[in-house]
Amino acid sequence: MPNEDNTRNQQQLLRQIRQIMTAINQIDGTYYLAAKKMGVNENELALLYAIGDGQPHSQKEVSEQWLIPRTTINTIVTKYREKGLLTLHSIEGHRREMHLCLTDAGKAYCNELLKPVYAAETAALSQTLQSCSESFIEGFSTFSQLLEQQFQQSILAPPGKEETTHEN
Repeated sequence: MPNEDNTRNQQQLLRQIRQIMTAINQIDGTYYLAAKKMGVNENELALLYAIGDGQPHSQKEVSEQWLIPRTTINTIVTKYREKGLLTLHSIEGHRREMHLCLTDAGKAYCNELLKPVYAAETAALSQTLQSCSESFIEGFSTFSQLLEQQFQQSILAPPGKEETTHEN
């Protein structure tokens, strides 16, 4: 019976993974549709979300953390610089990297754009935490990190290839 139990456990894990992946895709799709409705593309929304926290972020950092190609980030940055929404500032000791900084107009635009996003996220998480414990967040983060590690080991960086993670 141990083989049968392993098969059942494996099938249950696969169902649970599928449920998680479906939920992730639904979340991703929700942000895509929201961005479209707000008149920006999903990468613009992600960039504004990333730099809208008031902290300094480089294009490289945003690209790696949010998995947006550097060329896409550069295109959006050029567009937003031309609109007067953001500026670039040198990073000491990093000749080729620049911090992305929202101008006052950029902060106002970002805040206005993200206000309904933050409201929806806050309401959804608040409702989620009423039925799930806060360990839900920690567990999901752990799953994300472990999944990335497993993908790095088995798919993204097979033996002999350089490892790349979006945490570096």
